[in-house]
This record gives sequence, C-alpha cells and structure tokens, in this order.
Amino acid sequence: MYQNIYHHFVRHLLLNYLIGSSIAVLGVGGILIFSTLDLSFIEIRVMFFILFTSAMVMGICEYIVFRKHTKIIRNILCSKYPTYIECKLAFIHTHRFPLLTVKRIIGPHFLGLSIPAITLALICIRLEWLDMPRDYVVYASIGALLIAGMHAFIEYFLTTRAIQPVLASLQDFSKEVHGQPLSLEGDVLVSIRTKFLLSALFIGIFPVLLFSLATQVRLDEMHLEDNLPDFWNWAFIILLVAAIFSSFGAFLLFRDIIQPINTLLKGMKDVKENQLVPAKELYGDEFSNVISGFNSMVHGLKERNETNRLLLESFYQTLSTALDARDPYTAGHSLRVSEFSILIGRKANLSLEQLEQLKNTALLHDIGKIGVRDDVLLKDGKLTDEEFDQIKLHPVLGANILEQVLPKEAMSKLIPGVRSHHERFDGYGYPDQLSGTDIPLFGRIIAVADAYDAMTSDRPYRNGMTTSRALSILQSGKGTQWDPEFVDCFLAIMEEREGNALIASSI
Repeated sequence: MYQNIYHHFVRHLLLNYLIGSSIAVLGVGGILIFSTLDLSFIEIRVMFFILFTSAMVMGICEYIVFRKHTKIIRNILCSKYPTYIECKLAFIHTHRFPLLTVKRIIGPHFLGLSIPAITLALICIRLEWLDMPRDYVVYASIGALLIAGMHAFIEYFLTTRAIQPVLASLQDFSKEVHGQPLSLEGDVLVSIRTKFLLSALFIGIFPVLLFSLATQVRLDEMHLEDNLPDFWNWAFIILLVAAIFSSFGAFLLFRDIIQPINTLLKGMKDVKENQLVPAKELYGDEFSNVISGFNSMVHGLKERNETNRLLLESFYQTLSTALDARDPYTAGHSLRVSEFSILIGRKANLSLEQLEQLKNTALLHDIGKIGVRDDVLLKDGKLTDEEFDQIKLHPVLGANILEQVLPKEAMSKLIPGVRSHHERFDGYGYPDQLSGTDIPLFGRIIAVADAYDAMTSDRPYRNGMTTSRALSILQSGKGTQWDPEFVDCFLAIMEEREGNALIASSI
C-alpha cells in the first residue's frame, strides 16, 4: 500500500535511535565514565571492550524486539488491500509506538547493555584487568539506569513525531478505500498531565542525580583538598552536559504541546476562510479528543453549507421557473441558457466554484423581466421603441432585485453577470455600454448562450432558426456583439456534438 512511507518511517526511527543513543550513551555516558574515572591506558582499552561487547548484545536484543513492534505496521503498509479492521489495528498500534519505544529502551536496551557490562566488569575486576572497587559497578548500574531513562525520554518525543506520516497515510487510505475514518474514539494513551509531570520531574531530577552520582565516584578517586581546581573543572563539564540535556528535553516537551495547538489554529483559520478540511488525528493524548471535536464541528459546518447550497439552488430554480411560467413560449429558457453557459465555462477551463456561480447566474439572468408589464413582455407582434426600452430595463431590474436578497454575499457574485448579459463586445449593448473584457466574465458567457437559445426557440411571431443558421450568426458576430473566445468555445462544443451524433448514427 505505502511501502515508501514504511521505509521512510523505519529510517526515521533509526535516525532517532542514533540521535538518542549518541546523546545519552556516547555523550553523557561516555563523558561520565571517562571524565570521572582515573583509568590507565590498558584499563581504557578494557573498558572499550566491555562497552563494545555489551553494545553488540544490546543491539541484537533491540533488533529482535524492534522487528516485533514494527511487524503490524509493516504488514499493513506493505499490503495491497488491507481491510478496515487491519487498518484500525495498525492505527492503534502506531499510536502506541512511542510507549513501545520506551519499553524497548528500558527493557532490551537497558538490560541488554547493563547485564553484560556488569558481568564483564566484575570478571575484569576479579582478574585485576580493572583496578577499581566493586562499589563502582553499583554506581555504574544506577548511572546506566539514569542514561536509559534519558534515552527513553528523548526517543518518546522523537518517535511521537516520526509516527505522524504513518498515521496520516492510514487515515487517508481508510477514508478513500473503505469510506470510514480512523479514530482512537476518545482513548487517551498518555495524558498531557502525565507527560508534563514525568517530563518536568525527569528534567529537574536527572541533572541532580547525575551530578551526585558522578561526584561520589570522583571524590573517591581524588583528594579534594589537593585537587580543588581540577574538581571544579570536572564539575563544570558534568553540569554543562546535564544542563544541555535539560534544555533539549524542555524543547521536545514544548514541541509536543505546541504542534497540536498550531494544527488547531490553522484549522480554525481555514474554517474562517470557509475551507472546511478535517484535521488529522495524530495525537494519543487529550488533544485527540480536541481534534475529534474540531472535526465534528467541521462535519457539521459542511452539512450546514450543503443544506444552504441546496436551499439557494432551490431558490434560484423557483425564481427562474416563476419567470418562465409567465410566458409559455420561453418556458425552459433559463434552464437551457444555464446548461449552455456551463458547457462554455468548462471549455474555457473555469474552476468548479466559478462553474457553480455561472450556473446560478444564468438561471437568474432574466429575473428582471418579472418587473416588465405583461402587455409588453407577452406581446405577439413587434415591439415599439418605447416597449423595447422597457424590455431593456430588465438587466438593471434583475440586479436590483438580487441586491435585496439575503444573504448578500451569496448574491454579490451573481449580480454582475445578470446586469451585463446584454452588453456587446463592441460597446453598443445595454445597460452600461461596456466593451471588451470590461464586461464581467459571466455576462460575456451568458450573452452567447442566451443569444443561441433565443435564436433557436420558437416565438409567437416566428419559428426558431436552424442550428447551423444560429451558429453562423454567432460566427459573424465574433468581436462585435459577442466575445470571440466564448463564441469559439461554443462553436467547438456544437461541432463535437455533431460529430458524436454522426458516429452514433453510423453505429
């Protein structure tokens, strides 16, 4: 399914492990051992052998547990057709991965390193390869536990970040293929309160315990009254290392809290701009419930917007039907003009939002005729100049009618097209004698669709033209009466229709 994401996830975990190990084991542990103990060259080599051997045992143990922990995620992300239940299990397991990482470090990492190291150190002391009291092994065990806790602390927050692309991919796949969202459904794996308390406690106590432990060993190694400057130089290094760790830990804790807050802030900004996009559920603490509540709100707003859209469409349809009902000879005219306008808009590569607005504008383009007297609007014969002047008022009347409709923001994008659909490209139209691209976009499109339907529809005083005759008139009016771009779009549409009709008839 998402093999690349799984491989990236594993690489990210390995990078995190190297970072955590470098900081905790090699950085703090190495400085603690080699700056605190007064070792000869041979003892340093022995100590390196002990650490290397123990690290090999630890690596094997961790690899076995790591493979077990990643098995579910690997099977799902590398599978072609995982079921919804499998995706759900992988989603929950991935959320638990930071906790599993802590268990892996406290378990095979700590025990896999400390047990061989303690055993080898005691053997080397017994064989006199190391000249140090056995009490130091106890101190080393306590120090190893502290360093393992430090490593687990770092790895927890780094892994929390690393699992997010996996969680996002699982959610996208489940929604796309199974049509069902993935969620923890209110489960809190690690509460924010627990994270804060433990993190603050560890960040505060770790430097003190580390310094106390190192000082106990250091004082045993030297006579303080004779080496006071050296002691304070050494103490400064240990305190600096502890302070750096505390600062880094505080940064990880801050980032863990600020990220979901930023996600919610971005989501609220999107909602304000009417971009109703659900937030990803990437967190295993109380923010999971907050994100879930936010997504429920977004879902509710989407339903409300869809209801409003249907109500507005019904309103547009009702108005156009009411207008067409006044004159049986123009019944269906607004709907046909709307359909032709959409075809032109698609050919011109308008966006989906623009097409929706164009459709509604075309449905209402003649709404101003409601304000024209029946004896003028329904007259069978030729109109007088005065009567034609009354007809020419309908774009302005239509714009005025729509300006009174609430909500105004829903109508504001339709009004320019309604007002300008009788403008001419050469500037001799009405009501504002606009020309060229000064005419609103929807007005130029509707003008072509409106003219074609008017020419091909029957009237009491004449029969409708043939399609070829109407298209010929549109062709000859390019650049004068109509926008040449949209005339060409309409001609191409009608040519494609004719070609498809010929193919269908031959079959």
